[in-house]
Amino acid sequence: MRRAVRAFLDDLKHRRGLSANTVSSYETDLIQFQLFLEEELGNSKPASVDVLAIRSFLAHLHQRGLSRASIARKLAALRTFFKFLLREGTIEKNPARLVSTPRLDRKLPARFEEAEVESLLDAPDGSDPLGRRDRAILELLYGSGLRVGELVALDLSTCDLDSCLLRVLGKGNKERIVPFGEPAEEALRTYLRDRRALVALGEGTDALFLNHRGGRLTARSVRRLMDRYLKLTALRSGFSPHSLRHAFATHLLERGCDLRSIQELLGHESLSTTQKYTQLSTRKLLEVYEKSHPKA
Repeated sequence: MRRAVRAFLDDLKHRRGLSANTVSSYETDLIQFQLFLEEELGNSKPASVDVLAIRSFLAHLHQRGLSRASIARKLAALRTFFKFLLREGTIEKNPARLVSTPRLDRKLPARFEEAEVESLLDAPDGSDPLGRRDRAILELLYGSGLRVGELVALDLSTCDLDSCLLRVLGKGNKERIVPFGEPAEEALRTYLRDRRALVALGEGTDALFLNHRGGRLTARSVRRLMDRYLKLTALRSGFSPHSLRHAFATHLLERGCDLRSIQELLGHESLSTTQKYTQLSTRKLLEVYEKSHPKA
């Protein structure tokens, strides 16, 4: 199976143009499946895999305590893998297609209230260069709705401060233009005056956001710095950098922005992905109604 997995990963990377993180996730899931086949069934040849083998693998994952969402993701990876092998003529049918996806509990993302966002944005120390960098990061995440991976991939050349526009490379290497507001612009201009000193510490990079050694900031570092400011402001748990993307969308929707525009800004391929934000706004309306209406 190793050769088949490698061919599949190359196809994801070169033909479909998926990101390195996505390809790595597929690789992890398929290697785990391969090891299960070798250890439990003694045979990992793709042609020998049937529905029972896949169901046994999913049961094994359940016994190990994996969530339904994680199991569903691994099953999706197997379906895509066997679909590729079917197209290549390696197998005659896709055994994963006949396996039902575990029913998922539908959870809404944690909602940032506007006052909480303001508290978070004010948390970085404005007298410190890295604090000013962090303020620019948080302002841009909230002001543009970027994914964390998109933010850390930004270069100086992709940011037009005069027009307040970003050229963003999203999922599937699809490019889109994203605007940002004056608070983010101001924070970025302030940070860029400090960036020269950070560049001098490294080997030189075009990355917009730099770490304390002058290299490109990573998504993990952004998550760590946000965790630090969440603790500093004593906000509710359950938030992440992605929560600012949710806040961006829900706050736009509550002010009358149409779903199609939000879809374009977020870089969602399907409108159904964007529609979850209408649920967040409905929940907010119900909360306001129950608190305010005399007959609630």
